[in-house]
Amino acid sequence: MKTPPGLQELIEDGIIDEVIRPLKSGKEAAVYLVASGAVIRCAKVYKDANKRGFHKLAEYQEGRKARGSRDARAMGKRSRHGRKEQEAAWKNAEVDALYRLDAAGVRVPKPYGFFNGVLLMEVITDEHGDPAPRLNDVQATPEQAREWQKFLMSQIVRMLCAGLIHGDLSEYNVLLDANGPVIIDLPQAVDAASNNNAFAMLQRDVDNITAYCGRYAPELLETEYAYEIWKLFQTRKLRPDSELTGLFVHDETEADVDGVLLQIEEARQEAERRQRGRDEAEAAHGAE
Repeated sequence: MKTPPGLQELIEDGIIDEVIRPLKSGKEAAVYLVASGAVIRCAKVYKDANKRGFHKLAEYQEGRKARGSRDARAMGKRSRHGRKEQEAAWKNAEVDALYRLDAAGVRVPKPYGFFNGVLLMEVITDEHGDPAPRLNDVQATPEQAREWQKFLMSQIVRMLCAGLIHGDLSEYNVLLDANGPVIIDLPQAVDAASNNNAFAMLQRDVDNITAYCGRYAPELLETEYAYEIWKLFQTRKLRPDSELTGLFVHDETEADVDGVLLQIEEARQEAERRQRGRDEAEAAHGAE
């Protein structure tokens, strides 16, 4: 096939030898099967911002650190340099996340480097050696659905223990190889400690997987994994091997609004008394 422009430099530099065929094209990138010697790998070529369909980019990038204060200011002002840095940060996020999660034992494609804006990584295959299907393309039995939900919740836990939330996890971003689910597509990965939207994104990831698995095992729709996981994370009790139950008791105690308002009023009056005392002391000192 004709070599896509984004991969021409990798061929010229000897990083890959041949582009075999397109594998998929998504909202933020196109993925190709490529040959590096006798080894077949995936090459992910990211689309430019003006061709990318992913929305609410700022929501995902909150908390990501720029390389320097100048870059951070430029990104904040959306200058030409800032947009360029934001693009680089978007692409680098997936590379960093893959290396980080692979090291943490999360089932993600193994990364093999980032060259000229192209991510090389492992090809995920089924039991026949063909590219693995997405979870969305598979009809599950109730038993499989229960097994996959349990496994994917454990993967979400491992990701969170590594400090990350996928941010866009669903049956469309999970492949099914001969050994089970593999999580893909991570350019929007969220820093759990510094993003104010972290829990909302964790809950959405959990709800998406639960909704899919719940099609085949409806009792799974009653589980509360997001709240259970987040509570363990907040209390620093979350571990990669944490045993989850899917159960969570919500605090339904009504807020004591009147009590809070009374405390605020008492604090205000106390501040006023202190200020009057300071004013009187200053007046007395001036009179001397």
